Amino acid sequence: MYTADEIISYMESLRNEAQREVLMRFFKTGPGEYGEGDEFLGLKVPQTREVVKAVKGDISLAEVSKLLDSRWHEVRLCGFLLLVSMFEKLATKRLANDAEATKKRDEIVDFYLQHAHQANNWDLVDLSAPKLLGAWLMLPTTYGAEGDAKKRQVMDSLAFSDAQSMGLTALWRQRIGMVSTWKTTQQGDPSWCLRYAEVHVRHPHDLMQKAVGWMLREVGKRVSVDLLRDFLRQHADEMPRTMLRYAIEQMSADERRQWLGKEEER
Repeated sequence: MYTADEIISYMESLRNEAQREVLMRFFKTGPGEYGEGDEFLGLKVPQTREVVKAVKGDISLAEVSKLLDSRWHEVRLCGFLLLVSMFEKLATKRLANDAEATKKRDEIVDFYLQHAHQANNWDLVDLSAPKLLGAWLMLPTTYGAEGDAKKRQVMDSLAFSDAQSMGLTALWRQRIGMVSTWKTTQQGDPSWCLRYAEVHVRHPHDLMQKAVGWMLREVGKRVSVDLLRDFLRQHADEMPRTMLRYAIEQMSADERRQWLGKEEER
């Protein structure tokens, strides 16, 4: 099996100073910015994916934990992508109802949630949450008849993370919950998205406004634009402009102007 030290050593050998500077600006690592203090090696996402592909899931959760604790952003991304890879191998149609696979999927989700604070930038969240937590919402669990309640409990705990006590960690936990609904919406179930979009409809942070608007747009695209319109009729007057713009992005120019006009009237 691979060790975290082997993976980290290899990724450090790929360090690119010029790309590192670009990434640090792009991911807002300056003083007072949402990614303050984050450190980069300067690797592009396809390079990190190649590492994940080479490992082939041949790594223990204990070693993945070391990756997630790394100072390097790309190493943490590698850890999260490895979890996604491990989960997806246990979520095939053949294994969806297999008892042992179900148990291991639940263990991976629990592990992911325990380390959610390490997903401390939007790319780490967006590249892991939908394919892992979002997929888990659509699959059987070991919780039996209490499975639906457990899933709701998990999602609510993310959505209602307290910014006063948790600081920026609350933002990332909230975004994990919100973008996880991308997967359920793709599968034709918009209820998760609509529930948490309503929770966050007045969210003050730009990154959550974009996430909520994006997920609402997916409801209109994947399920029903009329369902999206119904949500907007109830909430457009209280939505931040960024959120509204993202939600209506795929509507016609005339309809976008109508919704934005209503927003400007308030």
